[in-house]
Amino acid sequence: MITIIDYGMGNHGSIANMLKKIKVKTIISSDPKEIEKASKLILPGVGSFDTGMRNIKEKGLIPVLTRMIIEQNTPVLGICLGMHLLAEKSEEGELPGLGFINGKVVRFQFNTDNKSLKIPHMGWNSVSVQRKSPLLHDVNEDLRFYFVHSYHLVCQDNENEILTTHHGYNFTSAIQKENTFGVQFHPEKSHKYGMKILENFNNLN
Repeated sequence: MITIIDYGMGNHGSIANMLKKIKVKTIISSDPKEIEKASKLILPGVGSFDTGMRNIKEKGLIPVLTRMIIEQNTPVLGICLGMHLLAEKSEEGELPGLGFINGKVVRFQFNTDNKSLKIPHMGWNSVSVQRKSPLLHDVNEDLRFYFVHSYHLVCQDNENEILTTHHGYNFTSAIQKENTFGVQFHPEKSHKYGMKILENFNNLN
């Protein structure tokens, strides 16, 4: 059973509907006792970093997330802001992140040659595979996903980077550190490409 964590920020319904299309059972919950029963977790997110972390803390979710992800090695997939919250900190706010991924979140900054590029980075874009990951099992090299974001994660360890995308410069668009996964794009808005990512996450041992 995949539990989609409801901390008040995210497209929970859209993610659940996409998983339903590939016949994956899910629940949406903010109850720590309910979350503890999950075999896998999805941490979605739309909005600002500090608000997300404040909501997670106020709902009492930090202890259960730490216990499951760090101590019990429960697979987790952070989506967009959800991936940012897995990091140590963000330029978007002042609160510390969950710290499950070594790195920080920064705002897009373009040089003079790229000043015309828009922020947020929004729409379909391609990705480049940096290393193998079960999240990318049996996928076509011609991958495209839907993005909406002004900030992106900079990993401290390059080994955690599995996909990059170009918008003015190359940035990290997917990560893996052991059982912790994150994607900058929205798989729930990325049609067959997003379905495959979610299917691979569901199939993790």
